[in-house]
Amino acid sequence: MATKKHDKPIEHKTTGKGKTYNPTDKGAGMTAKGRAEYNAKNNANLKAPAPNPKTEKDEGRKKSFCARMEGVVKHAKGDAPRAKASLKNWNC
Repeated sequence: MATKKHDKPIEHKTTGKGKTYNPTDKGAGMTAKGRAEYNAKNNANLKAPAPNPKTEKDEGRKKSFCARMEGVVKHAKGDAPRAKASLKNWNC
């Protein structure tokens, strides 16, 4: 069986010195340290949020992200506070 390309998750910490995710009240996304840790473990290239895109590529990323997260909020069984916080953080 083939392995997935990105199959090494990082620990989900929102407090303390080694936090990798922001708490819900701070936007709920990954911190710069969390992105760096994930990128190193998975040979990935996660980028920082682009709430005010300056390039055409960043505009596309924002549009795509907003569309995906709006679907998460719409179809969530509960309140989806982290998805709502990330939408707010990206100015969607």
